[in-house]
Amino acid sequence: MTEPVLAIRGVTKRFGPRSALNGLDLRIEAGEVFALLGPNGAGKTTTINLILGFLRADAGSVEVCGIDSGREPLAARRHVAYIPEQVALYPGMTGIENLRYFTTLAGLSLDESTCRTLLTDAGLAAEAQDRKAGRYSKGMRQKVGIAIAVAREAQLLLLDEPTSGLDPSASAEFSHVVRAAAARGTAILMATHDLYRIKEVADRVGVLQAGRIADEIDPATLDHVALEQIYIERLAAA
Repeated sequence: MTEPVLAIRGVTKRFGPRSALNGLDLRIEAGEVFALLGPNGAGKTTTINLILGFLRADAGSVEVCGIDSGREPLAARRHVAYIPEQVALYPGMTGIENLRYFTTLAGLSLDESTCRTLLTDAGLAAEAQDRKAGRYSKGMRQKVGIAIAVAREAQLLLLDEPTSGLDPSASAEFSHVVRAAAARGTAILMATHDLYRIKEVADRVGVLQAGRIADEIDPATLDHVALEQIYIERLAAA
């Protein structure tokens, strides 16, 4: 069996008397989209912060490409790209300028042609690439974030509520971009409660309850109604 891109084994994380995670196990392979489904407060953000090395587990381990993110956070983070719910770009810079700036910080030097190709592949229209990012919609900012991740050749992409606030067209387009990233071999963890989009984009779905995966589902085997019913049942039991 090949080494997974992300391996979370028996992770517990407490904040005072409260356990945010309680023996969480999760494995994501290259080219796989895993949707972590759960309401606010279920532990999705805690999981992301542990992967990024901003928190350390009280028990268990988190490894990215075989690197323990608690012990070696900087080394693990080199393999990770994180796209938050609201991607922060410099508003006075164009899409191309933002891409070149953030990839320069990662030690890369991209020419304009390469930047345009990356942004186009991420779904950002040619005319928007020269527009100031201060005029971008949420979906457009996310596409620049995807282009940055691809340019860095990140092996693990973390998406935090990526479709929140997007209209149906933008959400569908974003899903297409995510599937394209997975097709290139990127492992993707998508923390969300967008049941409809999960059905369209995820290979596996984990329902987070009481700090662990209560159900793991192949979304191809269920329709939206059945998936919603499982989610509601787990939410009621929490």
